[in-house]
Amino acid sequence: MNILYDDVANIVKWISSFGGLTNGGTTRLLYSAEWLQAQNALKEKMTHAGMSTYFDDVGNLYGRIEGSKYKDEIIMSGSHIDTVVNGGKLDGQLGVIGAFLAMTYLKEKYGQPLRTLELISMAEEEGSRFPYVFWGSKNVFAIANPTDVENIQDAEGIKFVDAMRECGFKFNTQAARQDIKAFLEIHIEQGGVLEKEQKSIGVVTSIVGQRRYNIRLIGEANHAGTTPMGYRKDAVYAFSRICYESINKACAVGDPLVLTFGRVEPKPNVVNVVPGELLFTMDCRHTDKKALVAFTEEIEADMTRIATELGLTIEINRWMDEDPIPMNDQLIHLLEDVCKKEHLNYRVMHSGAGHDSQIFSPRVPTAMLFVPSIKGISHNPAEDTKTEDLVEGIKALTYALYQLAYQE
Repeated sequence: MNILYDDVANIVKWISSFGGLTNGGTTRLLYSAEWLQAQNALKEKMTHAGMSTYFDDVGNLYGRIEGSKYKDEIIMSGSHIDTVVNGGKLDGQLGVIGAFLAMTYLKEKYGQPLRTLELISMAEEEGSRFPYVFWGSKNVFAIANPTDVENIQDAEGIKFVDAMRECGFKFNTQAARQDIKAFLEIHIEQGGVLEKEQKSIGVVTSIVGQRRYNIRLIGEANHAGTTPMGYRKDAVYAFSRICYESINKACAVGDPLVLTFGRVEPKPNVVNVVPGELLFTMDCRHTDKKALVAFTEEIEADMTRIATELGLTIEINRWMDEDPIPMNDQLIHLLEDVCKKEHLNYRVMHSGAGHDSQIFSPRVPTAMLFVPSIKGISHNPAEDTKTEDLVEGIKALTYALYQLAYQE
């Protein structure tokens, strides 16, 4: 298969130039000038490659290669075009450029497909500019609620609606897509498993469920010198007990459960005062819903017990509760068969991060491919993947799209 090393390297460099930073990173936020430039440049590249192109109401970009026999059966591939602030050169956009290279190769090699191939460059996934995620994919299925974004704004006070309209887009007026027969997304792993196991491709079976919390411990601030240890209601000590016990339990359960205490804010946070209050976050993920619920309920009970033992009160706010999302069994088997047949070095795995595929999967048959992340680094200018691994991943995607779009 003639997916050339130089073609992949050059298109990665090209797309990264939109919003590219001097440190090698990329900032391309939803409805920014850099984002609009990238989408328009992609549209021009798709058109030049012989695709029919169009934007939907909110700015998702599509490129189509019309099917000859089953033109209303859409085989779709792509990902999101937005980045985090000072992010890398592959997260999201690999799915777009990978699909472009795969589809243009198929068109040049085999001509018109039986089913329509459609590339999607989704408007947004990250939530880096505005406090809303999956705006692009949710609008594909008409499940984004305009009232959720009407009054939100970015860090500079620019309203979501104003930024959207400035780019020439509006709220979605189109019905949910009903014609997509399969969706494939290629993505960097954003972790270190594939690299450590020396695998070029990951066939993803599911995306983890997540529970996220804001938790407040309320004790009593007091003088650090005159308050005996036995009289204290120390919020930091209570948190340390919670953190120690919880992480030990998570380690005992083992993979695929992960538990993270990511933000800790003690008050008053000065050297000579016993901290009387502490806000912290907790993020727990698992591929099995029952296991996720059982573990987090146990941890919630433990936190309440520890706070009570130490004379503190605790407020537990679970603000995210997302179910695990399985990928489509038939597409998983297809990807595995492709990797075996073409002697591609792969393993089966789950995704510990969220992706647009989790919006697609409950609605259309969906599958994902991963390629390794060097040192597991992502959302960082150092984010990278060996070009030979990118080529192998795009090959797997190409073979799978051929099976779906060109075979009866």
